[in-house]
Amino acid sequence: MHSKKQSPVKYYVGIDVGSASVRAALVDGFGTVVAHADQPIQIWEPQPDHYEQSSADIWAACCSVTKKVVCGVGASQIRGVGFDATCSLVVVDKQFQPLAVNCEGQNCRNVIMWMDHRAVSQVERINATQHRVLSYVGGVMSVEMQPPKLLWIKENLQESCWEKAGYFFDLPDFLSWKATGVTARSLCTVVCKWTYTSDGGWDDSFWEVIGLEDLVKDKYEKIGNHVLSPGESVGKGLTPEAAKDLGLPEGIAVAASLIDAHAGGLGVIGADVKGHNLPCENQPITSRVAMICGTSSCHMGISETPIFVPGVWGPYFSAMVPGLWLNEGGQSATGQLIDHVVRGHVAFPELQSKAAASAHSIYTYLNSHLDLIKKSLPVGFLTVDLHVWPDFHGNRSPLTDLTLKGMVVGLTLSRGLDELALIYLATIQAIALGTRHILETMQAAGHHINTLFLCGGLSKNPLFVQMHADITGKPVVLSKEVESVLVGAAILGACASGDFASIQEAMAKMGKIGRVVQPNHEHKRFYDKKYEVFLKLVEHQREYRSIMNSF
Repeated sequence: MHSKKQSPVKYYVGIDVGSASVRAALVDGFGTVVAHADQPIQIWEPQPDHYEQSSADIWAACCSVTKKVVCGVGASQIRGVGFDATCSLVVVDKQFQPLAVNCEGQNCRNVIMWMDHRAVSQVERINATQHRVLSYVGGVMSVEMQPPKLLWIKENLQESCWEKAGYFFDLPDFLSWKATGVTARSLCTVVCKWTYTSDGGWDDSFWEVIGLEDLVKDKYEKIGNHVLSPGESVGKGLTPEAAKDLGLPEGIAVAASLIDAHAGGLGVIGADVKGHNLPCENQPITSRVAMICGTSSCHMGISETPIFVPGVWGPYFSAMVPGLWLNEGGQSATGQLIDHVVRGHVAFPELQSKAAASAHSIYTYLNSHLDLIKKSLPVGFLTVDLHVWPDFHGNRSPLTDLTLKGMVVGLTLSRGLDELALIYLATIQAIALGTRHILETMQAAGHHINTLFLCGGLSKNPLFVQMHADITGKPVVLSKEVESVLVGAAILGACASGDFASIQEAMAKMGKIGRVVQPNHEHKRFYDKKYEVFLKLVEHQREYRSIMNSF
């Protein structure tokens, strides 16, 4: 008997640019991550609410991690590359050289990060126009979107940046340009962050009424007049220069990119759930929400027809899954908030020391410590007298109020590790309560959601996952590959290569379920009461601010 010769395994490279690091993965056609690497990138904070990065630093990190994951793999086996990134704003001049987005004139700092809130005045004026395009961002534009940032640049850096600028890129589009030399934009970025509509394109009247008529005059060349669907092949693939930089073969397919949260959604939301006894089995994909939780969190819900949800971004057509409408809820600080609360506590040095001695991460140690102090109570019940409102960086959804502040109610004079563990738990619960607030708003508008699909760094924390299941009352699905965002990016590369007929086919083949976490329904009454308190907290904050504003 003669065995058939096996064809070589096909691989796809997914490259993800997060807030603080760049990661790459080599992924096979079944969605298995076979190699992974990451590298930190620099963030500058020259003044409060100003966050900047360097596109050169980001690209160098992309090249470094990609070379690591493809090392030793045959060039002919690598079929495509997909990028995703945060929705940060990259500015370059007419020769594609970086331009400073700061008053110091530091050209290397040419990226305004997604979480930068410098354009508060500008976004207030944009929202005051009540222009029709705002109905596609939940009725109120976020300071984290690109139009207010562009207006800030024009008003504050007119000569040094605005007049010299040749192109304004969303970071995912900058990366596909860097790889291919083609300035085409992804439908995902321009629809979700720039007010482009999939049926009507750019609306001249919007840009004119907000004072950015310059962009209309050059037929949108600076912000994109060639738009591709995510996963569509860009240009002729990798240029010789980019191929050398990345350690990949020249000409391999490069996909139109995605925002990082959308790539995470792509990596998990289409997985086959048969045999897991989930309520979404035999239900349309629209019964699922993908929650991508890292520095911040995004809640991605899809629908067959447009659903307008107050305070939730969208509906965006084909911005994540082709042919379906997307609504995107979000929390501006989640992982960042947990770090802030834990590391700022007076007992943090003790925690750090004890975690190191036990060879555990600080969060694994905190979870174990909570199990020690809970006695006969369920862990979550330890916060019966401790409540947190989590909007330390404003509220993205569903209240769309960037002026809201964080709150903690129930503090004592205690300063030890027990108290640190409790405030950590209350913070995680507050984030989960915020997710419940977003989901209930989406459901009230017409979504029918019964299952959560989690990915991102925080999905590795079992306490975070269980609290989301218990507080929302919905089962939580975790993907087999914890790096779902990278799988999502690789899915783009797989589609661009032509190896899959559609994004949907690649999602079903490459997205895999790992573990399912069920809610404990016996705890429902406790969390219903916590949710009542949660909603009261923002009422009280608005009430006391109203009192002080009358001073």
